[in-house]
Amino acid sequence: MNLKTIGIVIRREYFNKVRKKSFIWTTLLVPILIAGLTIGIMYAVINTKDKTKTIAVVDASGIVMPYMTDTETILFKEVTDIPVDSVKTKLSAMGYDGVLSVGAIDSTRSVSAELFSSKPFGMEVNESVTARINRAVEDYRIASYDIAGLDQILKDVKANVKLRSYTMDEDGKEKISEAGVYSILSMIMGIFLFMFITMFGSMVMSSVIEEKTSRVVEVLVSSVKSTELMFGKIIGVALVALTQFFLWIVLAGAIFTIGGGALMSKLGGDPTEIVNKMGGEQADQMAALAASPELADSGIATVISTLQNLPIGQIVGLFLLYFVFGYLLYASLFAAIGSAVESEGDTQQLQLPLTIPLMLAYIIALYAFRAPDSSIAFWGSIVPFTSPVVMISRLPFGVPTWEIVLSLALLVLTFALCAWLSAKIYRVGILMFGKKSTWKDLWKWLKQK
Repeated sequence: MNLKTIGIVIRREYFNKVRKKSFIWTTLLVPILIAGLTIGIMYAVINTKDKTKTIAVVDASGIVMPYMTDTETILFKEVTDIPVDSVKTKLSAMGYDGVLSVGAIDSTRSVSAELFSSKPFGMEVNESVTARINRAVEDYRIASYDIAGLDQILKDVKANVKLRSYTMDEDGKEKISEAGVYSILSMIMGIFLFMFITMFGSMVMSSVIEEKTSRVVEVLVSSVKSTELMFGKIIGVALVALTQFFLWIVLAGAIFTIGGGALMSKLGGDPTEIVNKMGGEQADQMAALAASPELADSGIATVISTLQNLPIGQIVGLFLLYFVFGYLLYASLFAAIGSAVESEGDTQQLQLPLTIPLMLAYIIALYAFRAPDSSIAFWGSIVPFTSPVVMISRLPFGVPTWEIVLSLALLVLTFALCAWLSAKIYRVGILMFGKKSTWKDLWKWLKQK
């Protein structure tokens, strides 16, 4: 193969793609839509409150009503002296949105409760009412034991042990490690690599089909070898996709920064306002959690320490290696499939053997962060067709060097073999028209010299 010719094909493929209006509009609109939609939803959640509900309470137990304190979105009115059936039939006339009927205390020292309304309440209302009833019953049961200080005793016996995890290197040096951080990082990297390989590989196949359908390929193969054309197209599309992805990150980051800053400015610059504006008990709990010094001392510090102790340079380098060779492996196969068909509708049958290992890799990756050293995770990170996605998911938990070397070696060798086989299919298939190709046809093309 002539590297200079491949370079010419790469430049042609790259500039033809980036100069298209579809590339420009997609590059501009996708981050704007994603960022705009996200910020819009956040703004709506923060500034939109549910309409205040007024609930009548018929409390036959005598213990629940004191716990029905009003909130910004729920008002409680005691109407114990009025029969429930009378309130139910006159909700609108009496100005109520619903009526809560609490039965008398039974032999189990509990109560029954029923909530009636003309329109279904949201989850916030139901959860809030249920929580208040449960607290009332719990306090009643505690008081029924007639043990001095029992309430405080129960609070004192509740344990809140926080387990801190450490890993030790060969020198015995301890490093903070949080499994949750590893799991999230593992899942994110595995999903991203799966998306990149699938998306970029499909772009190669679409590009091949487009040129074959328009008959442009007949002119191209008269000037360059089909193998040079295939590899030039694979690398050119990869550069186009990486360019677009980089621009998406930059544009989305800028939009999030500007939009997020405007949103924070509207709230007075205080992040806790976001929580406070949500309303309800959940907001109170979140605000208390956000203000807790323990969160800052343990949670955030642990996350930062765990990330600092990770070999970030090694992980980034291996991510790029597995992405490059994983993409090249699947892109060469997608190119072969694209050369064998005349429309994307004909690719389903031929594409299935490629999507199955990719989906299997995705499933194993989701399991790998739970058991990174399990047999299925090990073999998934060794087998070339699943190793790019699975191995990346295992890296945050630490993988022996020999496993990484073996995995990469097999991946590179498999890519070389698949690229050679794909080139044989591409050479014949790219000039085949008027016939729907089958696996039998591909096998015949492979045997041709």
